[in-house]
Amino acid sequence: MSILTMSQSYHHFPHAMSSEDADSDIESDSESDKYTDMSLDAFSVASSKTSIDVSMRSQSPAPSVFSATSSLRAQAYRQEYGRGLNNYSEVYRLPADDEELDRLDRQHDIFCKAIGKFPPPMPEIMAEDGFEVKAVLDLGCGSGSWIMDIAREFPNASAVAVDLVPMQSTSMPPNCRSEVDDINLGLEHFYGDFNVVHTQLISSGIRDYQGLINHIAHVLRPGGLIDITEFPFHFTGIEKTSICPPAGTFEPPWTPLWMSYANRAVRQRGGDADASLHMHRWVCEHPAFEDVVYREFWIPLSPWLKGNDPNSVWWNGIGTTMRDDVKAFMRSGRPLLLGNGLSEEFVDQLENNAVAELDEAITPVYVCIQNVYARKKP
Repeated sequence: MSILTMSQSYHHFPHAMSSEDADSDIESDSESDKYTDMSLDAFSVASSKTSIDVSMRSQSPAPSVFSATSSLRAQAYRQEYGRGLNNYSEVYRLPADDEELDRLDRQHDIFCKAIGKFPPPMPEIMAEDGFEVKAVLDLGCGSGSWIMDIAREFPNASAVAVDLVPMQSTSMPPNCRSEVDDINLGLEHFYGDFNVVHTQLISSGIRDYQGLINHIAHVLRPGGLIDITEFPFHFTGIEKTSICPPAGTFEPPWTPLWMSYANRAVRQRGGDADASLHMHRWVCEHPAFEDVVYREFWIPLSPWLKGNDPNSVWWNGIGTTMRDDVKAFMRSGRPLLLGNGLSEEFVDQLENNAVAELDEAITPVYVCIQNVYARKKP
């Protein structure tokens, strides 16, 4: 995804399965040396002093595949409004079930096309120098698509993924491991360990994003790269000015209206919905960073652009896939909205109206994806 301002690891955790299905899904070492059976006890070794529950932390390095036992699933997840949510953070209220992980995989593909997989300095930073094993940390890794790609692209590096739920993959590279942690509790256990720290669209679950940036500064080795990507939890019109209807509004445009209710719900939960608006300044003002770069990517939410020129055709292709992502995101956001006191009837009607608006692809709506990357001073 590498068009600026319109100008120009795949992990699944089968938490929706029955206990019988989960038991049948577990393979023994005698069946395949690609798999390692893990019980809840296997998470007892913790590298983090800040884990909310050290029994959930992975060993280091983690085996290629964790068996998803029913006891582990019950501890890691809870059901709310028909979706599987993490069982540890009261701030982050989007699901962590298979449907959401599939959405995040598709979103990763969109972002790779429109923004790029990683910032330009990363290959230089990750180049082998014979001095140290390069290491990459992905905070709030979601489905794991990004960190899995990085682990494959830099096979001699160490890749670590952190999220509120454990990850499982049948193709996890041997240089990649998953750790379960709430990063709101601190990153002191990672200080000085990584050459690259990446975050993407996690602000809804972060209480203090400026504090997180400070932690990342300590986690990075000298010369390391911070790479953070967020969006401001509002959508914009064709003038690229935010559409933030007041509370109680129920009129089009429906898609920005849906996001305005999500924005308020994130704030109510304690998430930092405004982080993207300040992260450039926070990184610039931090004494540890230099060579700070800020980028904006304006992505249409449906194929509403007029014209058959190559630029419009390309962005309408992005808009078509982005529309599917936004529709799935609205389904994922139901627990967030319903948990914030909105009635099911209201949420259903709002979502239906927004979906119809996206399908019509007439109303011009953008999302502004904001990216900041910088180097840690030597």
